[in-house]
Amino acid sequence: MKKAWRNYQKLREAKAISKHFSSYLSPQIALSESLKDEVYKIRHDVYCKELKLEPLHEQGIETDEFDAFSKHCLIKHLNSENYAGTIRLVTPQKEGELLPIEKYCSHSITDEKLSPKNMKREEICEFSRLAVPAQFRRRAMDKFAGAATGVIDENSYSENELRCFPFIAIGLYMSAASLGMGLGLKHAFVMMEPRLARSLGFIGIKFVQIGPAIDYHGTRAPYYINAPLLFKNLSPGFRVMLNNLQDVIDDQLSVIQPK
Repeated sequence: MKKAWRNYQKLREAKAISKHFSSYLSPQIALSESLKDEVYKIRHDVYCKELKLEPLHEQGIETDEFDAFSKHCLIKHLNSENYAGTIRLVTPQKEGELLPIEKYCSHSITDEKLSPKNMKREEICEFSRLAVPAQFRRRAMDKFAGAATGVIDENSYSENELRCFPFIAIGLYMSAASLGMGLGLKHAFVMMEPRLARSLGFIGIKFVQIGPAIDYHGTRAPYYINAPLLFKNLSPGFRVMLNNLQDVIDDQLSVIQPK
């Protein structure tokens, strides 16, 4: 009886989490040039104006060499129809096209078995340039600078407070993961703060750390994940949310990849 009740509670939690996200937010692949411009504007606001990690540009956009072989996701705020965040999936296809982690942080990767240099170019990707505009970080716990790039404030969040997670950042990571799986990519990498990796672990997203933390726009470490690892420990609520995001992303991909 107790087990049945626990399972029922988990099912309720799963439906509530997924409904909460889909009621207010929707993922969008940047398939048009106008949507890509939205991506670059958000990145300019976060990385150039707010965090000052990149120089300001007169055009008000932030781009780099990796955008030439990247796919971009946005999260749309349904009530305002504004875009509440973006993330890119760097997807090299040929020799000479490196992931950002390879170009700038290869010395930090010590796990040779999970090094991108030992994998096929067309099977790897990197989560990169996550950005959440300030106007969508309204709660006091989300106003610290790190929240702009998805970092979770450990002083405000705990393992038992899943309802308090910033849904935009979680949704962006899951949208990028859904896009990667839809494209048939097998291996994903990311440079992130260890505290973000620990916080994502609270909901069952268990990245594998493949090297020590280094000083790269703050303290960051290299991490690896693939589809089996993503689904292995994901909590029921966020599993439902990921499945729903996959359906939306797959529908959008069908426009450019007809079955």
